[in-house]
Amino acid sequence: MKVKICGITNFQDALDAINAGANALGFVFYADSPRYITPLKAREIVEKLPPFVQTVGLFVNENENFINEVCHESKMQLAQIIDDNELLNYELLEVKFIKVIRVKSQKDLKNLNNDYYLLDAFVDGFGGAGKRIALEWFENFDCSKFILAGGLTASNLKEIRNYGFYGVDVSSGVEESKGKKSKQKMIDFVKEANEIK
Repeated sequence: MKVKICGITNFQDALDAINAGANALGFVFYADSPRYITPLKAREIVEKLPPFVQTVGLFVNENENFINEVCHESKMQLAQIIDDNELLNYELLEVKFIKVIRVKSQKDLKNLNNDYYLLDAFVDGFGGAGKRIALEWFENFDCSKFILAGGLTASNLKEIRNYGFYGVDVSSGVEESKGKKSKQKMIDFVKEANEIK
């Protein structure tokens, strides 16, 4: 199972996440988040990363120009996009992207096309709230292109064992405080994720 650790704000946390076995690192370009990072600071971290680690920029209700500029400036390989009002013209993006579905009910999982999606629990704010999606909503769904986020920790990952998710995305579940990761929590999280087939 693929693991993305989101809300990276400094190089040491990035390195600890990679050494724990994370496949991708997330950088939050949403100014109201306690995990916000400037494109320049993100680039400084990215330029020091070892190879074969994917960098992902998180965007909340931004326009195409902003996403393109920030991804270029910060060297993001993937844009993770919350577009609540469905105003974005994805054809104008110059970077690979994944859409975030903020799940309120099971009906939000229906009628999705055959793309990869990141699924997070709906909350009034954006990200890192630790709220979980009801797992029973995924019964009888093909979850092989779903990346699950929201309220995940090393201690509850075993609950998703039989759903076949492509990956998991964690932020608050591996933190000491908002914006500061716990090396041990990241190690424990990735170890548990790797045991899920």
